[in-house]
Amino acid sequence: MNNSKTVFFAIGVLLIILGAFMLIPFFVQFIYDEKNTTFLSSFSLTTFIGILLVLTNLEENRKLNLQEAFLLTTLSWISIAIFGSLPFILSDLNLSVVDAFFESMSGITTTGSTIITNLENVPKSILIWRSILQWLGGIGVIVMAITILPLLSVGGMQLFKQDRLSDTTEKILPRTREITLIISLIYLSLTLICAAAYWSVGMNIFDSIAHSMTTIATGGFSTYSDSIGYFQNPKIEIVSIIFIILGSLPFIAYLKFIKGDSKIFFKDSQIKGLVYILIVSVMLMFLYLILINQDYTLLENLRVSAFNVVSILSGTGYVTSDFSMWGKFPLIFFLFLMFVGGCAGSTTCGIKIFRFQILGSFIINQIKKLIYPRGIFSLKYNNEKISNTFIYSIMTFVFLYFFIFFILAVLLSINGLDFITAVSGSASAISNVGPGLGDIIGPSGNFSNLPDFSKLSLSFGMLLGRLELFAVLVLFFPSFWKN
Repeated sequence: MNNSKTVFFAIGVLLIILGAFMLIPFFVQFIYDEKNTTFLSSFSLTTFIGILLVLTNLEENRKLNLQEAFLLTTLSWISIAIFGSLPFILSDLNLSVVDAFFESMSGITTTGSTIITNLENVPKSILIWRSILQWLGGIGVIVMAITILPLLSVGGMQLFKQDRLSDTTEKILPRTREITLIISLIYLSLTLICAAAYWSVGMNIFDSIAHSMTTIATGGFSTYSDSIGYFQNPKIEIVSIIFIILGSLPFIAYLKFIKGDSKIFFKDSQIKGLVYILIVSVMLMFLYLILINQDYTLLENLRVSAFNVVSILSGTGYVTSDFSMWGKFPLIFFLFLMFVGGCAGSTTCGIKIFRFQILGSFIINQIKKLIYPRGIFSLKYNNEKISNTFIYSIMTFVFLYFFIFFILAVLLSINGLDFITAVSGSASAISNVGPGLGDIIGPSGNFSNLPDFSKLSLSFGMLLGRLELFAVLVLFFPSFWKN
C-alpha cells in the first residue's frame, strides 16, 4: 500500500475518541461508588495506543485509495472491538478474552447478543459502557453507509451516493467531515429526546440514558436480563417502538428534510417499504395471537405484536416476552424478518429493504419480458434508472449473504449446537439482531454457554453482516491488492 499511514492515523484518532468515551463510565464509577480502576486503566491504554498511532503516522496530505478505504473500514471495527473489550477483561465479571471480545463485537456492531448473565448485579459502569459501544456503533454504521460504502460500490449501496461526494475515493476523510457532523447532531438529538421520553414514562435517569442509546442505535442491550419486559410498562414499550422506528429510517432522509425537502418521508421508496412491511407483519402476528388464544386483550395483543415485530425487523432485539412459547409460526416468521432488516443508511440490520424492492421489480420486469418479448421495460428506484451493474451487485450480495449464513450455521452445528440454535444463531449474527431462537440463545437465554469457537465464529459473522460482507471479504483476495 502506498499510503497506509492514513489508515493507521485514522484508526489512532478513533481509538482516542473511544478512550475519551471511557471517561463516561469512569465517572459513573464515582457516582455509584464502584471502587476499581477498570475504566481508568482501559482509558490510559487505549488513548496511549491511539496517540502513538497518530504521532507515528502524521503527514500533510491524507488521502485514501480504494484498497485503503476497504482496509480502514474493516480495521476500524476490529480495532474498536478489541480495545472496547478491555473494560470487560479488567472488570470483576471474570470474563475470558473470548467472552469479552464477543460482548464488545456484539456491542459495536449493534447486534445485542450477550454472554453476561444476571445483568441486575452487573456494575453500572459496565452497563453504561455496553450502551456506549452500541451508540458509537450506530453512528459509525450510519456514517459508513452514507459516505464510505456508496463510494466502494458495495452491494448496490452506490444508489445512495451523495452529490457532494464524487466518484473517486482519494479524499474520503476530508469530504466526510461536514456530513458526519450533521448526522451526529441528528443522532445525538434523537438520543436525548428518547432519553427524556423514557424518563417521562417511568424509567429512572440511568436506565433512560442507557436504553435511549441502544434504542436509537437499534442495538438492544438492556440494563436488565428481562430487557424491556422488566419494566412491565406499556408506555415504555410504546416509546421504544416509536424511537426504534425513528432509528430505522434512512438518515439520508433526515439530511434531505433539513435541506428543505419536507415530503421526503412520504416519497422515499425505502421508507414506504418499511411502513408496508411493518403494517403487514404486525397484523399477521396480531391475528395469529388471537387465533392461539393468548391471554391478552385486543390492545395488549396489538402492542405485543407491534413491539416484537419492530424489534426483530430492525435488529434491535429488545424483548418483552418469550415469543418462543407462542408456537412454531413466530419462530419461522421472525427468522424471515431477521433477514429482511430495515433501511439502508440507518442503524438497522439485515439484507435491507431496498435490495428486496429492486429484486422484486427486476423479477416483475423479467416476467413482463416473457409476456411482451418486444417490450422495453426500464427499471427505476426512487425515480432513478437502475443499471444492470446495480442489479448484478445486489444479486451477488444476496447470494453471498445466504451462503455465509449457511456456512456459519454449519460451523455452529459442527461445534455441537442443535439445529434451531445453529440456524438462528447464524441468522442473528449476520443480521446483527441479537437474540436467537430456542431455549439456549432465545429471548429467555443468552450466548454464555456456547463454545469459544462458536463465539468467535459468531463474532466474525457480526462483523461481516455489519460491514455489508464485501468490505471484509475483498481483503482476502490477492488480486484486489494488485490493482
